[in-house]
Amino acid sequence: MSRIGDLPINIPEKVEVLINGKDVVAKGPLGQSEFTLLSGVDVKNNDGVLVVTRESDSFRAIHGMTRALLNNMVIGVSSGFSKTLQFIGTGFNAKMQGKWLRCNLGFSHEVIVEVPSHLKAEAIVPKTKQSLSVNVEVVISGINKEEVGKFADQVRKIKPPENYKGKGVRYKGEIVKIKQGKKAD
Repeated sequence: MSRIGDLPINIPEKVEVLINGKDVVAKGPLGQSEFTLLSGVDVKNNDGVLVVTRESDSFRAIHGMTRALLNNMVIGVSSGFSKTLQFIGTGFNAKMQGKWLRCNLGFSHEVIVEVPSHLKAEAIVPKTKQSLSVNVEVVISGINKEEVGKFADQVRKIKPPENYKGKGVRYKGEIVKIKQGKKAD
């Protein structure tokens, strides 16, 4: 029995969900998202509540995954998803220039990353000083949770946080264990 798949999906007032055979389209204030159902599962709209059903127990995993993807689609078009990256290190900086994210991360050159057209990135300088020297925070947002996560990971991979001083790009709230360096006798 799929516990996730059996949960109903409440549709907010500002979101419209259209079901046309195996195609599901969600329209909301932030945009439109589409999904094609896999075989073995079906979805019905019962007065503002989406219910996902399966043909048999052999489709349990697909049942839960389909429900999770449809729920993310509804949330994405209504409120969207975002990830915040912190640039920690002396001289580390990021700024937006058109559709390009320009990152200074301690290399001899500036790293330039193109922001996909369906995502939005914003560089924010924090007003309060934290215990770590957070120079800038980059907020990546969009309606597709997977695409937001992929792009955030792509930026993080440029300079992942190292374990001795904690310098690098990390997700906000990510905990990096700091190792003790070599000791002199």
